[in-house]
Amino acid sequence: MDKESNELNLGELESKIQEIVDSINNDAASRPEELEEIKKLIKKRVPFFTRSAFAAYLLREVGCRYHKSERRVKANEPRRERAANQDVKTDETKKEERVLPEGARTLYLNVGKMKHLYAKNLSQLLQNELGITRDDIYSLRIHDKYSFITMSEENCNKAIEALNGKEINGRVCQINFSNR
Repeated sequence: MDKESNELNLGELESKIQEIVDSINNDAASRPEELEEIKKLIKKRVPFFTRSAFAAYLLREVGCRYHKSERRVKANEPRRERAANQDVKTDETKKEERVLPEGARTLYLNVGKMKHLYAKNLSQLLQNELGITRDDIYSLRIHDKYSFITMSEENCNKAIEALNGKEINGRVCQINFSNR
């Protein structure tokens, strides 16, 4: 066996990884019990910190070849070029922003993560207090000390009436239309 055939091919490796991820997604829907049993076995037999090495070894054994010279070039690439390449990748994979319906308004709420308020909790609170569904809430942005809620103007008015002065996780809630 010559040296060239013994090295891994980066393109082949990336395509194989994508193929495996797609297979996992398809398999999980059709045979979830079988995957769960294999996962349990791996958790039982492979120590936590060696699981990535275990996965890499399995990939190598599947037959993918990766050229070390390609890896070296990427590692020696100047930082600016790597950053530029990463920006291009993030632009390509960036999610499409959700378009807000006409008449949507944003509310400011003076409670955030520091008072242990998270999106799931706030969503549930709004649904219970206002009698709305999850789909009626267009977006939630929870920061450390405050939050932003985007909904229809009608639901925003209901939220102001229902939540203003109410105590949320030990803090008296002040809610009003955002200046943003």
